[in-house]
Formats: sequence, C-alpha cells, structure tokens
Amino acid sequence: MTLKERKTGPSMEGSSAYRIRVRGHFHESSSRSLGGMKVVEYRGSGDHVETILQGQLADQAALAGVLNALYELHFPIISAEYLGENPSPMKDLANTAP
Repeated sequence: MTLKERKTGPSMEGSSAYRIRVRGHFHESSSRSLGGMKVVEYRGSGDHVETILQGQLADQAALAGVLNALYELHFPIISAEYLGENPSPMKDLANTAP
C-alpha cells in the first residue's frame, strides 16, 4: 500500500475517527465497551430513538470490538462512517441529527 492510498481511506493499522448510528436508547452503563466514543441520543416522533457514537479508535480491531459490543447489546446499526485519521476539528455531534 502506498502512502497516497492510505490517506484516501481507512487502513487496518493506526487510529481513525468514526461515527456510528444505531437505533434505540443507549444506557450510559453500556458505554464502557465503546472505546471512549462520545454518545448523543436523538428522539424523533413517537417512539423513534437513534443514538450516535463518535470518536477516535485505535485501529480496525477496536472498531470491530465496538461493532461487536453493539451487536451483543442488540442495537441495530443504521450506519458506520469513516471520518478520517486525524479529523481537525472532529465534526460536531450536534449537527448530525437524523
């Protein structure tokens, strides 16, 4: 892999920032298994609730760990977005409402 290829997307090694959107209410006690990602919840009409997790993860193994934790907690994943290796500044969670 060339340096140019690595800058255009995620790699298997090195930290990167991600935003993961899931359906459902997220309890603070569950956040320990999420690698320090920030958690913001949005309530829509009726019972519709989505939670957005965003943060820097050490590598792809950490991302897999977070996705697996969400699966084990029974959260349907709506999307997972790569934000870059060193986003500066990290995109504001307040502007990511569904």
